Amino acid sequence: MNELELKYGCNPNQKPSRVYMEDGSDLPIEVLNGRPGYINLLDALNGYQLVRELQEATGHVAATSFKHVSPAGAAIGIPLTDVEKKIYWIDDDTELSPLSCAYAKARGADRMSSFGDFISLSEKCDADTAKLIRREVSDGIIAPDYDADALEILKEKKKGAYCILKIDKDYRPAPIERKQVYGVTFEQGRNEFKIDRELLNNIVTKNKSLTDDAANDLMISLITLKYTQSNSVCYVKNGQAIGVGAGQQSRIHCTRLAGQKADNWYLRQSPKVLSLPFRDDIKMPDRDNAVDLYIGSDYMDVLADGKWERIFTEKPDIFTEEEKRAWLDGNTDVALGSDAFFPFGDNIDRAAKSGVKYVAEPGGSIRDDAVIEAADGYDMVMCFTGMRLFHH
Repeated sequence: MNELELKYGCNPNQKPSRVYMEDGSDLPIEVLNGRPGYINLLDALNGYQLVRELQEATGHVAATSFKHVSPAGAAIGIPLTDVEKKIYWIDDDTELSPLSCAYAKARGADRMSSFGDFISLSEKCDADTAKLIRREVSDGIIAPDYDADALEILKEKKKGAYCILKIDKDYRPAPIERKQVYGVTFEQGRNEFKIDRELLNNIVTKNKSLTDDAANDLMISLITLKYTQSNSVCYVKNGQAIGVGAGQQSRIHCTRLAGQKADNWYLRQSPKVLSLPFRDDIKMPDRDNAVDLYIGSDYMDVLADGKWERIFTEKPDIFTEEEKRAWLDGNTDVALGSDAFFPFGDNIDRAAKSGVKYVAEPGGSIRDDAVIEAADGYDMVMCFTGMRLFHH
């Protein structure tokens, strides 16, 4: 199939809409179920590139959760800890393949942003992964293939209308890409830059102890940034993105936004949050919303009299700022990537508050010396990659 007609473009008034291959070849995707939209396909094609590169770089299967053309989460297939299972609402006896672990991490890192996501998988979707997807609010999925039982499980979502795409794993696009803005055609070479371990060899800080696990996390952060709307930064820990800051005009705002998401991910693991007494009839999305409010500054929206009774069996204690800070101080060895150089040391100061130990950024600022000095002040390991990763 060379062309796929769509219901509309980014918005319902933008008609007609289609995707097609200019060279007359077949589309690399096949619609197995449902009807994809314009934004669905943007998410699917960007997300699949991300997970394909993650698998190539790390040797692990990978998954990502996309919303509005940026990843809300991305991860490789490392087993979940018992605490991670709890914060992702996964029962202890649930069978988890490596791919389902990758998806659980990608979907669970920022559950608020991942609500209604488009999922990309680097390998054939198995039943374990499909069962996790079945219980989540999601718009669709793209993968190279599907086990028969996994396909049947997914087809049941959204009353049979769930969007399921199959992509040709051997497809490789042309080296030149084009798009139009206001009737003007833009053309550029595709960003085929390969992110691997060698990219991290230029360590500019006094501390040069870059472990293999940390290098893996830095590669995950950089590959995630390669497909995130710029400006962007990405915090990673234990094989998963835990905070992505996308599309901000100021880099410090990216660092703060992503850092707050990383903090929220870690706060969800605190005993106070794990022991929240939810009523049995509260569904997962409502639990996610309640947790997000409880750990934030608007906690009275769920703790005020007349409100907590709708969510909890008993009124939880306030999670004080002092308690939160004490808990966050236990988050260590976090990796941070940036798609362009840090212009000021304030980015490093903010990163340190979220447990960052390892940093990868292009370098090249006139203030590089000050940024390196700031990193040295926290005994961080910082690599200059020499490569910018803007994505628009």
